[in-house]
Order: sequence, then C-alpha cells, then structure tokens
Amino acid sequence: MSRARGTGRSAGRSGSSAVSGIAVALGCVLFLGGFIWGALVYQPYTVPTNSMSPTIEAGQRVLAQRIDGDEVRRGDVVVFKEKAWGDLPMVKRVVAVGGDKIACCDAKGRMTVNGKAIEESYLPTSARDAGTSFPPTTVPKGRIFLLGDDRSISLDSSAHIEDAGNGAVPVSGVDARVEAIAWPMDGMLAGADGFKDLPGGISEPGPLRLMIAAVIGGAVLVLGGAAYGSLAARAGRRGRRPAARREEPAGV
Repeated sequence: MSRARGTGRSAGRSGSSAVSGIAVALGCVLFLGGFIWGALVYQPYTVPTNSMSPTIEAGQRVLAQRIDGDEVRRGDVVVFKEKAWGDLPMVKRVVAVGGDKIACCDAKGRMTVNGKAIEESYLPTSARDAGTSFPPTTVPKGRIFLLGDDRSISLDSSAHIEDAGNGAVPVSGVDARVEAIAWPMDGMLAGADGFKDLPGGISEPGPLRLMIAAVIGGAVLVLGGAAYGSLAARAGRRGRRPAARREEPAGV
C-alpha cells in the first residue's frame, strides 16, 4: 500500500510540474508576443509643443499606430511630415479630407465641414472663444486639412491656407495615427464623435488594448505558473518526510 501511495504522490508531482511548465511557457509566448506585436504596429513619439493641448501636452510621449495615408479619417490625431512646414514630425488633428469644403467659424464659433457644424469637445475654452477664422476652403483630392486642438497657438493648415493645396497636406506625408498617451500614462485618446455622422465615419481603435491584455495576461501566467510549481514542489517534499515511529507498549 505504501508503494502505491508513493506512486500516487509521484504522479501528482509530475502533473503539477507539467501544469506549471505549460502556464509559464504560454505566459512567455503571450508576454513576449505582445511586446513584439506592439513594436511592429506602434511607434512612440514625443510631442514638442502645446499645439494639441489639452488633448496632448508638450513633452508627453504618445503611441501611434503605423498606417497608410489612405486609412486616415476625420478626427484622427496623426503624426506627419510636410517639408514646407519644417523637417521634424508634427502632430495635428485631421478635420477634413479630400473633397471636403471647410470653413470657420459659424455664429457659435464652430468649424463647419460640408456645411455641417462640428462639435469639438476636445478643444480648450480659449480655442472655442478665440477660434481660428478662415474662409470656405475646398480640400484637394489626396490631401488632408490639419488643425491643432489649441488653435490660438497652433501653426497648422489655417496658417498655410494661401500655400499650394490650400494649406492641406498630402496623405502620403502621414506616418501614424496617435492612439494613446504612453507617458505619463493618461490612456487612450477620446474619439472625435463630432465627425462620426460624416461619410466615412471615424476610425476604429487599433489593437493596442489587445496587446496590453496579452502582455498583462502573459505576466500573470508566468508568475502564477512559477508560484504554483514552487508550492507543489514544497508540498511534495513534505509528503516525502518519514512518519514518526510508533512506540509499542513494553511487555504484557
């Protein structure tokens, strides 16, 4: 009977070890896979100015999903380059795409796109009060019209409206779409719902949340699997300790 009991304990220890190993291996795959996936899809940028305040403040580090310019939608905050504006990557909000007619502002200080007044909850109070006035302008095909959220200080399409393309930037200049503020960890950017009823709608969130879940889930599996294996091994060692000898009463 003792041999059978020992065999059972050995099988139990082997099963615990296998479960622990599987959990750790799966956790490593999720953890490393999430990081590698994120490195392939997202790129970090540091925003140098307050032109996108209060959405993004100067010095904050953002995560931007690498996309093609054809994937851009109204309301997206994008990282782009425009040689006529400077040599460094810039971050602005797309407010109109090719073929749109845009103007600012109506009687309530709102920008209009194709005659529709756009409610922009992300604008600071100063921008709503001061506004950025420019005449009705048609965005050429293959270009996008970009504004900063703090339009009282932003040098954007409205400041270049007399340039070629009516101040709009070629979609080929877009490198990525900003999805979250990585540092400090302020989380995902809010959607620009004011544009959702226009043709094409607004962009759907990228896979960032899924990547974060994979990394966190992987870390939990690695730590949990390692802890389970350690506890099972400790329990096995206790089970192998010899039982105390039972003293027989002396004589009859």
